[in-house]
Amino acid sequence: MSHQFDAPFIAIEGPIGVGKTSLATKLADHYNYYILKEIVDENPFLSKFYEDIEEWSFQTEMFFLCNRFKQLEDTYERFLAKGHPVISDYHIFKNHLFAKQTLKSHHFDKYDRIYNILTDDLPKPNIIIYLNASLSTLMDRIKRRGREMEQSMEPEYLQQLSADYKQFMKEHSRVYPDIPIISINGDSMDFVERPDDFLRILDQVDVALKQKRALF
Repeated sequence: MSHQFDAPFIAIEGPIGVGKTSLATKLADHYNYYILKEIVDENPFLSKFYEDIEEWSFQTEMFFLCNRFKQLEDTYERFLAKGHPVISDYHIFKNHLFAKQTLKSHHFDKYDRIYNILTDDLPKPNIIIYLNASLSTLMDRIKRRGREMEQSMEPEYLQQLSADYKQFMKEHSRVYPDIPIISINGDSMDFVERPDDFLRILDQVDVALKQKRALF
């Protein structure tokens, strides 16, 4: 049985380096919502994963899956179930997307079964913000933020990830037509450096929130 809640739950998604945490932080500050951030640096397999994706993908993806499952369970109990809004810089559906790209078929079959069991009744976001950008923009931002483990990332991996996100968002919109997806082009919108761009995003989020509040 799915967790029931009436509070806004906004998830920001998109490929690595697109600015998910930056936007989540600005929106959480603006609306005074609780912010849920994905834990990356604590994954002991991640640096090895970027050096040898094939060798370390299963360990990496299983750590993220279990960790994010626990995060979302705690967030539901502490905030959403009590009517407190949440903004997250990820949602657990990304785990399946990453795993499908990186795992060998026999590992993915095992992963898929575990994923479906763990996520069956987890809270789903009722608004999604999808950030996307060109490969050159993503690579430039990854370089500028200087996270050492990401510097060895292959451009082909990031390009495929971006394509997978785009396809996933189309499918999600079809399966869950009642969950609005706000698409933001990171090549033309710089919500960190240009206040007007952030205000334009706020306008779209405000509209989505009003629509959702009418249903709560």
